Amino acid sequence: MADSAQQSSLKLYLRLLKYVLPYWGAFAISILGFLLFASSQPMLADMLKYFLDGLQSPDNAMLLGVPLVYGVPMLIVLIALYQGIGSYLGNYFLAKVARGVVHDLRCALFDNLLTLPNRYFDNHNSGHLISRITYNVTMVTGAATDAIKVVIREGLTVVFLFGYLLYSNWRLTLVLLAILPIIALLVTSASKKFRKQSKKIQVAMGDVTHVASETIQGYRVVRSFGGEEYEQKRFHKASADNMNKSLGMTRTQSIYTPLLQLVIYIGMALLMYLVLYLRGDASPGELIAYITAAGLLPKPIRQLSEVSATIQKGLAGAESIFEQLDQEPEVDLGSMERERVSGRLEVRDLSFQYPNTDKQVLNNISFTAEPGQMVALVGRSGSGKSTLASLIPRFYHHESGQILLDGVDVEDYRLRNLRRHVALVTQQVTLFNDSVTNNIAYGDLAGAPMEDVREAAEAAYAAEFIERMPDGYETLVGENGVLLSGGQRQRLAIARALLKNAPVLILDEATSALDTESERHIQGALDRVMKGRTTLVIAHRLSTIEKADLILVMDQGQIVERGTHAELLALNGYYARLHAKQFEDMDTTTEVAREG
Repeated sequence: MADSAQQSSLKLYLRLLKYVLPYWGAFAISILGFLLFASSQPMLADMLKYFLDGLQSPDNAMLLGVPLVYGVPMLIVLIALYQGIGSYLGNYFLAKVARGVVHDLRCALFDNLLTLPNRYFDNHNSGHLISRITYNVTMVTGAATDAIKVVIREGLTVVFLFGYLLYSNWRLTLVLLAILPIIALLVTSASKKFRKQSKKIQVAMGDVTHVASETIQGYRVVRSFGGEEYEQKRFHKASADNMNKSLGMTRTQSIYTPLLQLVIYIGMALLMYLVLYLRGDASPGELIAYITAAGLLPKPIRQLSEVSATIQKGLAGAESIFEQLDQEPEVDLGSMERERVSGRLEVRDLSFQYPNTDKQVLNNISFTAEPGQMVALVGRSGSGKSTLASLIPRFYHHESGQILLDGVDVEDYRLRNLRRHVALVTQQVTLFNDSVTNNIAYGDLAGAPMEDVREAAEAAYAAEFIERMPDGYETLVGENGVLLSGGQRQRLAIARALLKNAPVLILDEATSALDTESERHIQGALDRVMKGRTTLVIAHRLSTIEKADLILVMDQGQIVERGTHAELLALNGYYARLHAKQFEDMDTTTEVAREG
């Protein structure tokens, strides 16, 4: 088990290092820098040998071809300069690599998000996805670069110091080597603990981001319903959980580092004992130089042991990042591309259930919509209307039955091409913190002529409020259109769909946020727009669909009635009951308004 964990850690680390490869030039310069830095350490110890031996016989002492009194200060300055150049090259060029890796990983994650299927977003909350791009990536960079810095710099320092010790007195050095297995054992056990704790910290950090983003996005609901205290408790709990898990990791590190230091210093104590009793014919200068070099060893060894925590944090982050990057993108096996379609839509024996669920959401649905026709879907919430609308642009993949656009199964179209033929307006309007123009002419529509944008806005009955805004079409609408009313947001979304000028138009409760007058205007605009287009309308207000060519009444994923408004009323069934109930509610509302 431990071997497989170690193997997966190695696999993860090697995969992580691939992101360093594009920066190999800067990385090589940084290694050269750390090589210079590490090689300067034994020089300092060796200088003491000349210095002490020179103190015993100052007349003969020469260093760098000059008397000792000048040689030692010159050597100190030269070593400091040599070490400084190495330190600068190592740190600066590795930082360059680190920033590049952060940028590449963030971009890879974000680009990957744009290709993931809808179900991935259904199963993962936005807070954790954002935390992955912000927090987890910095943890990973720590493993990919900061840890490498310590491993290379301190590792090389240990190598050079050990080399110097072996060269000076190999017998004494073997004593120091005897404690290495104990150090290795401590490092391995601590690494496992660090990895587990890091995973918990990252999940806790995702919870903090999730609660914060939900509260910020829903601040109106929080304030309207007095949810401040509840949200405070929720956030404080998530933050305290994150703090406690971070403290747990610090506790492990705080116990582990002194313990390791104790082992190293026991080795040093033993070494001192041997130096004093087995000094042989070594001069005091040689012994002091040896002890100084040995005394320089604990610091790099300690730092090497501490780097384990950074590596494990990074590996835990890498695991979550690669888990997302390894997700299968949206299935796109289609090869058909058409410049324009007429919009004939045919649904044959369509059944559907969401992945990993047992409930059948759609059951044996069949209907045909000719170009220019309006087909309406009505029924109670949860009857499958919006699911049916989501299957046409292939937001979900259907297994059973067919959806044909101009006689070709939607599965056979290239995904991007298929979606170009479909314009969708839903009840949940998404707007970006940008100008009105850029919100209407978004994505493929970017750069559309201003004249077309104005025409679409006028057709959607949005021009009248846009022109009253301070900067007209250049006015910023705020995050998700927060500076606009619900009806205004909806009209901008409809304008966006009209500008797209797609042969298939899907309106999923698109007029639900509009007042009666706006809806009447939009209805008139939609009547014009629907000419020559296949329109699928999902509506609760039956008044909006009375003119539909075909009304499909849905209940529990099945079509229970079909026909025109007049035919369905004549049937005196499900639709007639819905219609009667709605007008009864409207009459009650009107009466209350009159009495008020």
